[in-house]
Amino acid sequence: MTKKTPQEQEKMQQEQPLISHLIELRNRLLKAMVFILVVFLALYSFSNELYLLVSQPLEKLLPEGSTMIATGVASPFLVPFKLTLVTAVFLTIPFLLHQAWGFIAPGLYKHEKSFAIPLLLSSIVLFYAGLCFAYFVVLPLVFGFFTSIGPEGVNFLPDINNILNFILKMFFAFGIAFEIPIATILMIMTGITTVKSLSTKRPYIFVGCFVIGMFVTPPDVISQTILAVPMYLLFEVGIFFGRFVEKRSKEKEQAAETED
Repeated sequence: MTKKTPQEQEKMQQEQPLISHLIELRNRLLKAMVFILVVFLALYSFSNELYLLVSQPLEKLLPEGSTMIATGVASPFLVPFKLTLVTAVFLTIPFLLHQAWGFIAPGLYKHEKSFAIPLLLSSIVLFYAGLCFAYFVVLPLVFGFFTSIGPEGVNFLPDINNILNFILKMFFAFGIAFEIPIATILMIMTGITTVKSLSTKRPYIFVGCFVIGMFVTPPDVISQTILAVPMYLLFEVGIFFGRFVEKRSKEKEQAAETED
């Protein structure tokens, strides 16, 4: 048997941790996919009821004599199927983030974990808060606007596939928008920016929120404003808590310099 050189042994030692990390990543991805599949199968028998629940903000506001329609041959099957799959992903987000945390956590220091856990939990809460805000506040306002501005003589018959795409777009937009405080705090923690720098850029960020709202939401002022204003307020929330993070980081740096 040929004896391996020190360089070959070192290369093997480097490859083994990489392979073990890839195996762990594969196992966690498989667990996540299986969990999503289980939740999907549990929900699928209620897929039609689930669609009626999600489309309720529009259904309540439909003019008399109007109804939702399906223009595609496979829409009555594919639309509830798609909604059920997306719902399964939404419901399993805590488990998915737990798997991601289990993969990342071993490489973090103790003080990094103490920050990461609250941020992880708050990001989950904020994402679901964004979904609830979109469902209970945004969709009734937007659908009320759309159903009231139609010209006389035009029968309003929205397609179920278009309705679902619109609702999911709003869910994703507000779910991600509500993560702005977490993103702001992370940028301050990592030193990418400071509270003072962000504070001086408030006018640009305010305008940027409306620009993002213009691209993400339907082309009307109401939808754009409903997204832009909460985005800016959440940015201010991030700055508020970022001050405490920045203060704590400076105290740690001062303590470390004192010890040296």
